[in-house]
Amino acid sequence: MTSPRMRPTTARTRRYELTADDGVVHECRELTRQALTDWFGAAGDPGQTAAEDALLLVSEVVTNALTHGGVPYELRLDRSDGRLWVEVSDTSAVRPRPHGRHHAGRPSGHGLYLLGRLAAAWGCVPRDRGKAVWFEVEVPARAGAVGPS
Repeated sequence: MTSPRMRPTTARTRRYELTADDGVVHECRELTRQALTDWFGAAGDPGQTAAEDALLLVSEVVTNALTHGGVPYELRLDRSDGRLWVEVSDTSAVRPRPHGRHHAGRPSGHGLYLLGRLAAAWGCVPRDRGKAVWFEVEVPARAGAVGPS
C-alpha cells in the first residue's frame, strides 16, 4: 500500500492525496485518528464517542466514494474549537442520495443514514474533478482533561 502524500498544511488543516488502492479506507481512518489525537488530546483518543463517530463516518464516506463515486483523490481534515471537519473528494460529479428508506437489517446502504445521525452537519459540493462530501463532528473536551495547545 502506498501512503498518501501530505499536501501543504497549517496547524489547523491537513490535506492528503489519496491513491485508489485496497487500503485507502484504513489509511484514511488512521490519518484521521492521528489528527484527532494531535488536535484534541484526550478527547480525540480511541474509545471517545466523538472520535469513534468521526472514524466511522470517514470509513463510510471513503467507502461510498469507492462504491458510488469513482476514485477518492483527497482527504482534508480541518479543526476548529471543538469541531473536526472532514472532506473527501472523488472523481464523480453524482451527489450522494439515499436509495429509499433506511432499513437496519440490510447489509449495506447505511452511510447517509449514519451521516445524518452522527454528524453535526454534512453536505456535498462540486469540484473541478467531481465532488467533495464533507461532514463535521463535535469533539467536546473530556471533563478534567487538558488538550494540546
